[in-house]
Amino acid sequence: MTNPDLPYTIAVWLIPLVIAIVFHEVAHGYVARIFGDHTAERMGRLTLNPIKHVDPIGTVVLPMILAIAHAPIFGWAKPVPVIASQMRNPRRDMMLVALAGPATNFVLATLTALGLAAFVGLASGVPAEGAPHTAVGFAFDVLYSFLLINVFLGVFNLIPLPPFDGGHVVQGLLPRAAAIQYAKLARFGLPLLLILLFVLPMISPQLDIIRRVIGPIANAVADFFLSIAQLGGL
Repeated sequence: MTNPDLPYTIAVWLIPLVIAIVFHEVAHGYVARIFGDHTAERMGRLTLNPIKHVDPIGTVVLPMILAIAHAPIFGWAKPVPVIASQMRNPRRDMMLVALAGPATNFVLATLTALGLAAFVGLASGVPAEGAPHTAVGFAFDVLYSFLLINVFLGVFNLIPLPPFDGGHVVQGLLPRAAAIQYAKLARFGLPLLLILLFVLPMISPQLDIIRRVIGPIANAVADFFLSIAQLGGL
């Protein structure tokens, strides 16, 4: 039987996710341009137009599957092209380019928390989980989801493995020879992501790294932002 709330759930989570990951990717490109790499700009990727960034699998299919499965919503856009050799200080600048994505997500989470605080003050009758199928409830749920998605993207992308942003930071801190070997792990990025999201949880709940390790960290960060919005924790 079709779930009547499924379209609403997808709208509440997919729209904020697309916005969050587009800002995340564009931030990489803008910071790369600051340090001398204009590749993303030349390819027309320094735009907030989602059509330029949408990855059919990472931006649409996977998030919808996760929403249907009531799992943490995650996704990705087409990576903004960055060429480290065109930067003035490639190792240092690549670390800052990598950190720009998660930093942008945390800035968006901060702004959203402030927006939610104002929203709650103006619409004091809205419950913590919104009022589904009303304009006010939909707006509240979208903002609430946008905050959680930005927090999760920021924390998740700091995983210290390539091709995650945290992996680029680790790579920049390692000695050059070790960094070259470490970077080779990036070729296993997508399989690693699928293993983390699906395979390990199917084997055993104890191996669900996302829920057991990333989840508590993301929840703690989200609770901080929700406290700014004067909302209860997760």
